[in-house]
Amino acid sequence: MQSVGFDVGGTFTDIVVLDSVGKLNVLKILSSPKDYSDAICTGLEKMIKKGVVTPSKVRNLVHAATVATNTVITLSGAKIGLITTKGFRDVLEIGRLRYPRLYDMSFEKPKILVPRNLRKEVVERIDFSGNIVTALQWESVNLAVEELLSEEVESIAICLINSYANPEHEQRIASYVMEQAPKMILSVSSNVLPEVKEYERTSTTVINAYIKPVVSKYLSNLENRLVNMKLTAPISVMQSSGGTVRASLATERPVYAIESGPAAGAVGASVFGKQLNIDNIIAFDMGGTTAKACLIENGTPRLSNEYEVGGGLNIGHRLLRGGGYLLRVPAIDLAEIGAGGGSIAWIDRGGALRVGPQSAGADPGPVCYQRGGDTPTVTDANVVLGYLNPIHLVGGELEIDSQLAKKLLADKIGNPLGLKIEDAALGIHEVINSTMIRAVRAVSSEIGRDPREFVLFAFGGSGPVHAVNLAKEINIPHVIVPPAPGVFSALGLLVSDVKHQYVQTLWRDLLSMELSEIDRHFKRLEIEALETLAEEGFDESKTEIQRFVDLRYPGQTSEIMIRVPDGPITNATIKALEDAFHQEHENSYGYRSEEGERVEIVNVRLAAKGISDDDYVPNTLASVGNRIGNTDLTKKLNRKVYFGKELGWIETPVIVRSNLDKQVLRGPVIVEEYDTTVVIPPTAGVFLDEVNNIRIDINI
Repeated sequence: MQSVGFDVGGTFTDIVVLDSVGKLNVLKILSSPKDYSDAICTGLEKMIKKGVVTPSKVRNLVHAATVATNTVITLSGAKIGLITTKGFRDVLEIGRLRYPRLYDMSFEKPKILVPRNLRKEVVERIDFSGNIVTALQWESVNLAVEELLSEEVESIAICLINSYANPEHEQRIASYVMEQAPKMILSVSSNVLPEVKEYERTSTTVINAYIKPVVSKYLSNLENRLVNMKLTAPISVMQSSGGTVRASLATERPVYAIESGPAAGAVGASVFGKQLNIDNIIAFDMGGTTAKACLIENGTPRLSNEYEVGGGLNIGHRLLRGGGYLLRVPAIDLAEIGAGGGSIAWIDRGGALRVGPQSAGADPGPVCYQRGGDTPTVTDANVVLGYLNPIHLVGGELEIDSQLAKKLLADKIGNPLGLKIEDAALGIHEVINSTMIRAVRAVSSEIGRDPREFVLFAFGGSGPVHAVNLAKEINIPHVIVPPAPGVFSALGLLVSDVKHQYVQTLWRDLLSMELSEIDRHFKRLEIEALETLAEEGFDESKTEIQRFVDLRYPGQTSEIMIRVPDGPITNATIKALEDAFHQEHENSYGYRSEEGERVEIVNVRLAAKGISDDDYVPNTLASVGNRIGNTDLTKKLNRKVYFGKELGWIETPVIVRSNLDKQVLRGPVIVEEYDTTVVIPPTAGVFLDEVNNIRIDINI
């Protein structure tokens, strides 16, 4: 039997095939931005023809995609309407009055996804306890629905004040809309996010409505195309929180899957880290468009309950908010930044070298790809420096023109700045490194974690090129590059579990609340979770339940999510939660409140996981099978590589992973693979461990 994962990125689409005996096959292919399913189907057809994929043996298809993210970033979603409580029409524009750049008078807030004329008010009111204060006035409902239908909206978001406490009015409006327009696509806040905070809930529900028609059409089209290829296995979709759900659920709540690709890489790093008995990891993923960093502590990726998308740089800094569209959904806590192999180098009006966040993407891509690119990128700079193969990448599938890269780099960067071409290229490399260092620090030192106590786990097509220099700057002593690093996020899809997330507001004082009340809420969520998992083939003995609470000090507007210990909820449990909150608050923000300060619980959360009997993990991480490519990567070569003004150009051996041994080899050395390249500078040492991981000691 076989399991197939495909991860669609901004530049490359990665496909991995893993069978029940642990044999892994991988393929990288340029993405197809006009229709992302084109690259997936083209790649799978190629693997079928080569005998790598046997359609009748495929039991599972797992997908991570940028479709939802790009829909928001490019503002290409559906024409939507919003129905809300009278007086709350402008909550999206008011927001939280936070700006990412405090003194930047030219900053413009992102465009509201629902124009004001498509935001309709209805007369009703429910208080925070769920009591109906003002009954739903049907005349206002009729008018709102009639006006939206006359505007020919494709999707409607329904978000009423305090519906998290009592969803009755929302449900009645939803039923009425479906009576009037049976094919209308709806997003109802009490289904999408039954949680306090009106702006956050409205923003999340509106984004869900905005991307839902696009994601639904995309997944339906993909499923039909795969069926025509005789790939009839069910499709699962990775969620931002690190678990997979069936495609039908992802279609209903696509907002939960916006950061699916980066989440898959973090999950893969945590799973492989456990096999290596390494609990504390900083996962670093650099692709063609973005770079991501994630903290994995005690074997578990750190989780967040909100993030922003579409705000340019999502760097993960807790103070830099307000530049994008807010999503209040569980997600692996990633710092994501516009820094990838395709990031464009340019000179600003002050004469300073800048890199990114704009990217050349897959089309036209870097100049050296010979696809019509006319702006120098990080990949072009790495080719000029000798870090990347000057003739081809992806096992010969992608021809490289290094002379074209050199000419454009000199014309656009080197000559205007009065720099030799190698120094201009090194400048681009170092500028993008400094940008990515901010992301790594955002998930480590900025939340009270010492990066020296972590291992940098580097993957992605470009990650291992830059990882050693990053680690050196941040004083991380060790770097690990796993097998198949360039398609590692796609591999992470196959080692992920089926997982569902649930939330319900419960706003109480932590120490004085009734234990039976919190227990009752958890049990209700657990019943719902077990029913959903049962529909997916998991009986209760094959499930795992984790409970969380969102805690804060009174008066705060943000919370910290704390894991609830297993077992009955007792007074000792509550005290343990309070202590854990104080400690995490001090770790994250540098202080804890004075003794005696009350702690509030705001939400209860539950994560339900289905445990599969299948173990789809490569045997000891070493059984990487045939890779789809044209050339032999086992030939030993040398090429000149530039390591800065002090060291200059050095004749450097270029080898493959299998040429490394268990003894430490001092750099410089280039390890060239089908899906990535690993750069080890002269100051570092490298060796191959027992399970085929490249281990790099930064200073030897």
